[in-house]
Amino acid sequence: MSKYMNRSADIGEFAPQDDDNLIICRCEEITKGEIRQAVHLGLWTMTEIKRFTRAGMGLCQGQTCSKHVKGIIAKELGISPLELDDVTARAPMRPTDLRVLGNEVSSDE
Repeated sequence: MSKYMNRSADIGEFAPQDDDNLIICRCEEITKGEIRQAVHLGLWTMTEIKRFTRAGMGLCQGQTCSKHVKGIIAKELGISPLELDDVTARAPMRPTDLRVLGNEVSSDE
């Protein structure tokens, strides 16, 4: 069993690094330090990190940052990035008027 699968494995204390202020996810403005802290809180999968930090939830849906996020997680866990599963990209949702979905024209138009 790899260390990644063993949730009781000790990955050590979080120690700040000089580049923790580096923005990894530009869409959601998530820093390297925020991702590293999440890993040390026990969030070890791409899905958990995405849900906790919102990294990869912006307009690009992780197209620019997911490789970097995966690398940060893997480095903190001491594993290969290949051991981590990818996250499913979803289209960003925006509020839509029901009349648009119903194909109706409003009376004020």
